[in-house]
Amino acid sequence: MARLAYSKASLSKESAKLKRYKQFLPSLDLKRQQLAAERKKSQLILRQTELEIEQCYHKSAEMLPMLADKSIHVQNLVKISELEIGEENIVGVHLPIIKKLTLDVQAYSLFTEPHWVDQLVVQLKIMMRLKLQHQTEQQRVSGLTEALKKVTQRVNLFDKVLIPKAQQDIRKIRIYLSDLERAGVVRAKSTKQKRLRMKMVG
Repeated sequence: MARLAYSKASLSKESAKLKRYKQFLPSLDLKRQQLAAERKKSQLILRQTELEIEQCYHKSAEMLPMLADKSIHVQNLVKISELEIGEENIVGVHLPIIKKLTLDVQAYSLFTEPHWVDQLVVQLKIMMRLKLQHQTEQQRVSGLTEALKKVTQRVNLFDKVLIPKAQQDIRKIRIYLSDLERAGVVRAKSTKQKRLRMKMVG
């Protein structure tokens, strides 16, 4: 760390630094508040999707109890044929967003498959959409949490370290310069008195 110079130039430099810090802090703190609000919103959306997944499970279990029978093969009935994940900029954070999702239903015979397969397909499509949505929302919450952590660290750095340090340095320089000035005045008076005494003696 550079040593503090006790000079008027250094005082001016430290004062400019403090001014910059104080100007920068409010915008940084505003970003922190916006990120906190966005994360809260994302957490609520994530929780809502989790509830919908739970409800979908319960509904499927009530409507289709026969799914418990492992001898009935219903795997791969619904597949993802197209998934496009885009990017959304929220308060300077790039977050994933589902732009396009197409699900394909595997062809099945209405004569050989049980009558309830139609209902199952509907539920599977709902569940698959919800699962992908949930995955994306988890990534969004995670991204916002990480960004919030970084901005909070920067806010704390300015608020608790950089600004108090600059204020302390300014105080030190001012005291030093003030002492120097006082010593100069005392010296000047002392010199003046010596001259007067010498004149009187002479």
